Amino acid sequence: MKKFILFILLSSILSAHGISQADAQAMIDGGNSQYLWLGATHMLTGYDHLLFLLGVVFFLTSFRDIVKFITIFTIGHSITLIFATFQSINANYYLVDAVIAISVIYKAFDNNKGFENYLGVKSPNLLLMVFIFGLVHGFGLSTRLQQLPLGEQNIDMLYRIISFNIGVEFGQIIALIGMLFILNLWRKSSSFEKFSKVTNHALMFAGFILFLMQMHGYLHTTNEEDFGFNYDAHHHIHLEMQEQNSYQHDKL
Repeated sequence: MKKFILFILLSSILSAHGISQADAQAMIDGGNSQYLWLGATHMLTGYDHLLFLLGVVFFLTSFRDIVKFITIFTIGHSITLIFATFQSINANYYLVDAVIAISVIYKAFDNNKGFENYLGVKSPNLLLMVFIFGLVHGFGLSTRLQQLPLGEQNIDMLYRIISFNIGVEFGQIIALIGMLFILNLWRKSSSFEKFSKVTNHALMFAGFILFLMQMHGYLHTTNEEDFGFNYDAHHHIHLEMQEQNSYQHDKL
């Protein structure tokens, strides 16, 4: 059972990073609209990006503030997404996503006034930190995009990257609309004041779990045999899952 749970967690990490053969083939066969669509779906399914955005807008009630922070985050991740992809600047995506997980922890900690209450210091400039983390998030998106057949460094490649980035922005807008709608409804309830701190503690915990998952993935890919979850283990788990499914089918 433990192996099964570990396999599910690891599979979710790998699928979050990988580009399926179907997606890759769609990029080859299709045009820029395919990259736009992929960018939108990647943002809408990118739980680490969404958790960070939730932390950013959690206590924002002014439309001006929402636009200001989302704009600076968008500028940040657009810079690294476009530049790093076009220049083929890469890094281990598990380590990049581990930093993205830290950004989730950081924002939730800041929301609960952790710097003032626990460290006794003034919190860093929030607008600057959102921009810096935006750069990291963009680099994380770039590591995914670079798994696709983008072609040579020319104007066509740049169009593909920009199309992907525009798709990311569409996905981000859709996600924000849903978040802000739910948050605005919740703020009208007395439970918001009671549970807002608990919610941000939960957000910190989610970021910590994501961090552990990414570090697990990093150790697994860089030190596979010594880490104790090698190819044979994967194979045995698949066999166990098949046997379990067959047994359940026979019972039915």
